[in-house]
Amino acid sequence: MQTLKKSSHTRPVLSQAQNNTTLWIGHLQSDPTDHFAGQTFTCPAEGQLDNIQLYSAAVQNSGEVILTLHEFDDKLKNWGPAIGSSKLEVQKGDNDKWIRFDLPPVYLRMDTVYGFRVQANEAMIALGEAATGTKNPFTFGHEWSGDSRNEKGHYYSYFSLAFKVELCA
Repeated sequence: MQTLKKSSHTRPVLSQAQNNTTLWIGHLQSDPTDHFAGQTFTCPAEGQLDNIQLYSAAVQNSGEVILTLHEFDDKLKNWGPAIGSSKLEVQKGDNDKWIRFDLPPVYLRMDTVYGFRVQANEAMIALGEAATGTKNPFTFGHEWSGDSRNEKGHYYSYFSLAFKVELCA
């Protein structure tokens, strides 16, 4: 993966802002199972990645949230090694807002499939997501959810996290 110097101008290249349901990540203190989320996407442009934003619908427990970016083999449903990662602290007041994960400069190629995974060790956060009818699957990628008992997880065409991907111009 090629990396370039960071530029000051960013532009959104992929945005799925519809939000009509939620997907929880983290774990309840009474349940030892960790819940994870992710999203795959085909990059519609090429350029240097600046940030990925997720919609935080609710925060039950404050704590650190970790996002990792991967190349993704869509045919085999295989996550490549992490090519970037970002951490941030969420607070109980971080409801109903976009949270921004700034990432190191990584060059994304047009028409290549990538994916990001999100986990929270102490935090419990509801991420905004969209559910669509069975006649209208999302065409840019798949939502993924897994947990510490089933780390392979499941992929969904009719669900998508609410997210934004921004590249440097």
